[in-house]
Amino acid sequence: MAVLKGGFEIEGNVGGLSFYKRRGSDKIIVRSKGGASKQTIKNSPKFEKLRLQQNEWKGCTRFASCVKNAFGGLQRVADYNLTSSLNALAKAVQKADAENEVGTRNIRLSSCRQALSGFNFNRNYSFNSVLKVSTGVEIEREHLRAVVHIPRINTSFDLLNIRRLPFFRISISLGSVSDMVYREDLKQYVPANEKLNGIFRTFTGEWIPAVNIREGQMVEVGLNESLRDDLTEEVTLIVSAAVEFGEVGFDGKPQEVKYAGSGKVLICG
Repeated sequence: MAVLKGGFEIEGNVGGLSFYKRRGSDKIIVRSKGGASKQTIKNSPKFEKLRLQQNEWKGCTRFASCVKNAFGGLQRVADYNLTSSLNALAKAVQKADAENEVGTRNIRLSSCRQALSGFNFNRNYSFNSVLKVSTGVEIEREHLRAVVHIPRINTSFDLLNIRRLPFFRISISLGSVSDMVYREDLKQYVPANEKLNGIFRTFTGEWIPAVNIREGQMVEVGLNESLRDDLTEEVTLIVSAAVEFGEVGFDGKPQEVKYAGSGKVLICG
């Protein structure tokens, strides 16, 4: 992979080269085409290790997708592609599986939930730099419920409103994700607990003036009570939060401004 510099602007395919940009960067990336054919990779003994790695990677990408769903839509405030970071996190968790052979290693987030706690949706301005008060979080696993305590906010000191937009709101999401395990009979990765995988419930706060004092608030978010009996240790509950900024829309009501907010995973349990 190479990075194209200078005033040469092009995107697409030229000869054996591919030119493209990544979100969050104005640089043009150049990759060369070629390599072994798909058929060769699929059947040749030389690529056996690669096939094992590819099989595990499928599990990682599926797991990362389920985690994104569990964020409850709050990932919309992200200023970079979360997928690549979540794929990398899944791979790190997968490598911790010392019981199974390469190609069949499981992704058990339940054994290292701290790996996802504190995961930021933003790189330019992290959640804690935008909302400067400390939120308290309690997870009640047996009730599939989370309680978040948001303290009093004086926007003059406690809120970093970079674009000086007139409104802000705070949203909280509770989601659940299952460990991803390899099924030999299916030759693929599947959730250990399908019913509680990638589901969520989100509390969306009211828009309030960005120049204001917001009194403390307790937010309670819970998943469907009927799923309590389906909860197993393979399930991780994820509490996420986002602060969003808005402006007056065409209808005279506040509306979200894209990429003007910040979010993170508060805690996993």
